[in-house]
Amino acid sequence: MSKVDILKEVLLLEAKSIEIASSRLNNESVQSIEKLFGSLIESGGDLVFCGVGKSGLIGLKLAATFSSLGLRSFFLHPTEALHGDLGRLTKKDAIVFLSKSGTTEEILKIIPFLPMSKDNIVGLLGATQSEIGSHCGVFFDCSVDKEACINNQAPTTSSTVTLAMGDALAVFFEHTVNLSKEGFAKNHPGGFLGKSLRMKVADLMWKESDCAVVSADKSLKDVILEMTNKPLGACAVLDGDKFIGLIVEGDIRRTLSQEGADLSSCVDSFYNKSPISISSSTLAYDALKVMEERKNPIGVLPVIENEKFMGFLRLHDLLKAGLSSSKV
Repeated sequence: MSKVDILKEVLLLEAKSIEIASSRLNNESVQSIEKLFGSLIESGGDLVFCGVGKSGLIGLKLAATFSSLGLRSFFLHPTEALHGDLGRLTKKDAIVFLSKSGTTEEILKIIPFLPMSKDNIVGLLGATQSEIGSHCGVFFDCSVDKEACINNQAPTTSSTVTLAMGDALAVFFEHTVNLSKEGFAKNHPGGFLGKSLRMKVADLMWKESDCAVVSADKSLKDVILEMTNKPLGACAVLDGDKFIGLIVEGDIRRTLSQEGADLSSCVDSFYNKSPISISSSTLAYDALKVMEERKNPIGVLPVIENEKFMGFLRLHDLLKAGLSSSKV
């Protein structure tokens, strides 16, 4: 067997094991877990994951996943539970036991002291007909025929199936509560994810007072002076409070390159009367796509509300904030 074949065999075995686990799902278990999710939402209870060894590490990951989806969740080590951490549990909580054998000694020791009812005990088990399984109100069969380990010992296939089953339950929870992108973003304010779902144009735009502004009857010299004093790469053209157009540095170069043009040239003769604009309530990430996903990217966008000029949004500031369309 080649080295590549060794890797392929592991991946194929684990993928097949997940497929088999999916075929064992039944309506009764799914209805029970849906009811449990509803109970936790109504009561404000926590979803607690409990396991040891590699199963414990999977439990840590799943607790983090559910927390990110808005369901309070944490990992409880069974040994620590016996030495005081049982105080973290209440009768309104639910606990999920992760065990390949279904006979994990550390888990069995804490079961008599749990405050919640059997209906609130869930098993992700490699052996459903087991002592731990007998204490679970609902369980999901995570058994495997063989570990990918060459000695059929190290948790590989079994831990992967358990992880996948937990992820499936997490996605089912999303469907149960109809979690929106905006709802998801509430728990992810940092990094690209949070920024792309929460940050608005208003958070990054330059206010009108910081922007170059002229009326249409001003001269090219006036524009240059304004843009020198407020160097954002653009100048808004206003008729009173009404935004009527835009001048960017390229417009100035093109105007000066024309025969007969000079610094006295009137703004009305060269400003862009129909520029692309955006509102302050637009997601910054959507604004980035407007600016970048073009044959000729836009460096500055005027921010307009009901024909009133609010300020400028620069591509530079979007990128500086960590946004990038290449991360989609």
